Amino acid sequence: MRNVLQTWTSAQVRAAEEPLLALGVPLMERAAFALHVRTAAVLRERRGAVAGARVVVLAGPGNNGGDALFAGALLARRGVDVHAVLTASRVHEGGLGALVQAGGRVVRVDGPVDDAAALAAGADLVLDGLLGIGADGSGVRGAAGALVEALLALPEDGRPYVVAVDVPSGLGVDDGRRDGTVLDADLTVTFGARKPGLLLPPGSRAAGRVELVDLGLDLTGPPAVARLEPADVADLWPVPASDAHKYTRGVVGVVAGSRAYQGAALLTTSAAVLTGVGMVRYLGDVADMVVAAHPEVVVGHGRVQAWVFGPGVSPDDAGQRRRIEYAFEHVLERGEAAVVDAGALELLPAHVGPHAVLTPHAGELARVLVQRGEDVDRAAVEAQPLLWARRAHELTGATVLLKGPVTVVAGAQGAAYAQADAPAWLSTAGAGDVLAGLLGALLAGRIDAVNEDPSFAAALAAAAALVHGRAAHRANPGGPIAARAVAEALPGTIAELLRA
Repeated sequence: MRNVLQTWTSAQVRAAEEPLLALGVPLMERAAFALHVRTAAVLRERRGAVAGARVVVLAGPGNNGGDALFAGALLARRGVDVHAVLTASRVHEGGLGALVQAGGRVVRVDGPVDDAAALAAGADLVLDGLLGIGADGSGVRGAAGALVEALLALPEDGRPYVVAVDVPSGLGVDDGRRDGTVLDADLTVTFGARKPGLLLPPGSRAAGRVELVDLGLDLTGPPAVARLEPADVADLWPVPASDAHKYTRGVVGVVAGSRAYQGAALLTTSAAVLTGVGMVRYLGDVADMVVAAHPEVVVGHGRVQAWVFGPGVSPDDAGQRRRIEYAFEHVLERGEAAVVDAGALELLPAHVGPHAVLTPHAGELARVLVQRGEDVDRAAVEAQPLLWARRAHELTGATVLLKGPVTVVAGAQGAAYAQADAPAWLSTAGAGDVLAGLLGALLAGRIDAVNEDPSFAAALAAAAALVHGRAAHRANPGGPIAARAVAEALPGTIAELLRA
């Protein structure tokens, strides 16, 4: 995977900066220069010129404030009217001195914030340097917090364009938490490395567009969180060789649907067939409907490399429960991979392995965790999705794909992904069934790699989320989507990604 976006924790970034700082490398000057270049580009794009623009720098006490002040000084030298709003008694002295020398003006906030908020609201652009990479997600507090709240209270069409310096102030840098006041950005210019909170929900919504400034850091250790790019799909996809046959391409067994929930069986098997697996076997009560829709589906037991069970299945459905228990025996005893979805999550054995991929939404993951003694609810999972996905992996041994606006994957050996590929229109009934069938086909087609590398199932889960999201865009760009249309868009989406 050559194009994957990687993120690094604040501790990893600081450790990589230390040897450069010891050698006297001017990291702040480099960051500030790049920040001013990107800010000038935004001004030129939005108003046609840099000179004559008004920029307000929100400067806190740390190095982020210094970066913002130095960038403000460079902008002032280019004819920008720059005001620095200082929310702390002490700020970076070098940055402040440079700004004043370049003709920038300074406003100190030590009481009501109304005047400072009005100044920021009237700016063409605001540089947010209030908090840096030490933020834990508890939000901006004190005078800075009051100022941010005043800006957030403005009508949406009356808010200034915000450029976050390294990270949006108040955001949990390493985990995406936003438990307090956060200044959402239109653009985040991040330095040295992307930070996990810029990709992870719920805080990733605060980052806007993210641009990375390379400072030449030698980052060591595994990345904290990754995001697959479309070009990565070809490295993961089970493309058949010239001598392939249906068994070498993978066989996926599906236990899904019931007379009450017939559509789940149809959508799951459709997705598996259209993803391009060698064969789909179906076990369940609506085989007649499945075969009528897809005559290539084989009904009954037989050899499989991966399973999909749970979509449209109630745990009290005796027939489907027996079939799922049978499939779990194969997962545990024969090493067959599995996608464990919906009703099957309640039937999960005490421990499986990373070749089993759980695909819950936040409420379902909370129930899995509560069954294993954790005190957690849906809101807590949504507030810290990677934390709880990793905890579920620790407790079950399974790879965990947590569905949501940003799909979070946690797997073996610390593997973690955050995929944001789907339109909001994809939050529709049956979409999860399509994802389950798609992922099952991927696991079946790459079963050898899944068994060789404990973390590989996590990469496949992230790839499935990416393809699922892009198929939704393809199904009806910019408009309503039915789950069936997403399944039908899979072949074209996959072909396009493989060509690229």
